[in-house]
Amino acid sequence: MKKILLTLLILLSINIKAQLKEMRAVWVTNVDSPVLLSDESISAAMDYLASININVIFPVVWNKGYTLFPSEVMESIFSKPIWPTVTGRDPLKQIILEAHRNGIEVIPWFEFGFSPSYSLNGGHILAAFPSWAGKNNQGQLLVKNGFDWMAGTNPEVQNFMISLITELLDNYDVDGVQGDDRLPAMPVEGGYDSVTVAIYKSEHNGAAPPQNYEDTNWKKWRADKLTEFFARMKDSVKSKGDHLIMSVAPSPYPWGFDNYLQDSKTWLQQHIPENMIPQLYRDNLSSYQFELLNALNYVPADEKDIFFAGVLGKAGSYVITPKLLLDQVGLNRQKGVKGESIFFYEALRVNDNQLGDTLAATFYADDALLPYRGNNDFRPKAEIVNEEDSGASFIGNWELRPVMGYKPNVYWTNDTNYAEFRWDFDVPAEAWYDVYTFLVPNTIFTANANYTIFSMNDSINVVISQKNSQNKRWVKIGTAYITTGNKTVVKLDNTMLEPGKFLLADAVMLMINRKLSPDVVITSIKVGDEDYDLSQPSSFLMLQNYPNPFNPSTKIKFSVPNSLLSNQSVIGSVVSLKVFDVLGREIKTLLNEEMSSGEYEITFDGNNLASGIYYCVLRAGDYSKSIKLVLMK
Repeated sequence: MKKILLTLLILLSINIKAQLKEMRAVWVTNVDSPVLLSDESISAAMDYLASININVIFPVVWNKGYTLFPSEVMESIFSKPIWPTVTGRDPLKQIILEAHRNGIEVIPWFEFGFSPSYSLNGGHILAAFPSWAGKNNQGQLLVKNGFDWMAGTNPEVQNFMISLITELLDNYDVDGVQGDDRLPAMPVEGGYDSVTVAIYKSEHNGAAPPQNYEDTNWKKWRADKLTEFFARMKDSVKSKGDHLIMSVAPSPYPWGFDNYLQDSKTWLQQHIPENMIPQLYRDNLSSYQFELLNALNYVPADEKDIFFAGVLGKAGSYVITPKLLLDQVGLNRQKGVKGESIFFYEALRVNDNQLGDTLAATFYADDALLPYRGNNDFRPKAEIVNEEDSGASFIGNWELRPVMGYKPNVYWTNDTNYAEFRWDFDVPAEAWYDVYTFLVPNTIFTANANYTIFSMNDSINVVISQKNSQNKRWVKIGTAYITTGNKTVVKLDNTMLEPGKFLLADAVMLMINRKLSPDVVITSIKVGDEDYDLSQPSSFLMLQNYPNPFNPSTKIKFSVPNSLLSNQSVIGSVVSLKVFDVLGREIKTLLNEEMSSGEYEITFDGNNLASGIYYCVLRAGDYSKSIKLVLMK
């Protein structure tokens, strides 16, 4: 017994990067949060989210009539290019860079949708275009819960929103676009603006819409117009790239339909959203369970994998307790929901990161791919070679200095003799890559740092100022098509160095460009320091069970190799898969037979077991691995 338990403890020390498929998302706001106010806070936030295995973020890009990215559309129409608080910066650009560096997808969130302002009579948007205003049946500006509304049924308003969305997609390498409880939406009291009335009359032989905004047919007509717009919005997104995800986080159906004309049931039936996250915001488990089960009732069987849950983490002074958060996430898994999005980022950081760290220790303990990406690691973490890594080398007189760059040190030179620095990468996939270097600008550094990027059949020379204060942190050198393998990707030399100045060498980063390489599939995963591809197994491998925690059954995947490593037994040896309890007692034998090469999936049923922790151990010859199973009834 002691020998078995000791063996289990040794096996449990092996680090496995699990190939789960779950969405672990969070909304990032510009309200009640300072995270978007500096590049440094954005970087720290993305580092933390990556540390707790978040794999997608929804950063706000449209709030109270302002974009959170420099917008030529807003500048040309309203002379309002960006949210005034961040004038001179581009928070979206920075959040994309830092999130993608960490392997996190970025789906911009058009939070305010068809609402141009909050309690400002429509603000600068309706001041410029009064005909865009939503109206109630008394002819007054459409206002609900303090939010002022445009008429979402007005084609000009719809075209304006699409122009903002397509502008963003043209200018940024993002992973999709998200609407919410205000996009597409319109308060049920609306629809009485002159444009909407004219459209209604043209389709009803000149008859005016009913004065009763609750009229069944009138509600359906307006909701259908919003659904038609949503389909057109998706088409506009997809025209910019089929890899771009159409996400939406509506109010729960049927409440959203009855109050905001959001017919999310029909949206799913028409396969419009590719990522559906109803806002199931409740502060107790019974209410949350009611909303979750109600929402699942309206999800077609073929759309279950795109359904996720919106979980309220923080609102004003309210912060969800760790227990309630775990209960809600656990309920999601029990009901087959493969992930959630938490509102909002700051919830994870309050009380010394209590909620985020709780998730990282439980449900988010292992990495996960996004379910709607199949087996594609669509946003792999960026490849980084620091100046002191083995992939870095130099010629000439370079001095290591204790300057805080990407990491504590940097190299620099002011030598007049030739000097160069090279960064070699083990390039994981043939694709287009954005190439960055880390800079800490200072007047002592050169304005003429001469970089060379080596692409597939060519080289690209770029001169960058290392003294310009705008060139700080990760600075893009260029974009190049690079083939797989170990090779020099970037060279820096002093051929343009001014007298008396220093040339700085710090980290260089490669980040896949999905606008240019949307179809590149990356299926390898890491176990320790080695890469594996489950579709062509070259060694034994067992992945984390899914779901986990589970009730009452879970699936366990493993692979049997088609070629052997030197320390593994011959193919044809017996493969055993057994479950033990925490005392090392064998609970069940799931498998004990010879296996041919391939990928396998075994279902473990814990229906007759008590809630608790169990261990599943795979053995084949001298190979063995274990995973922790959490049964939660």
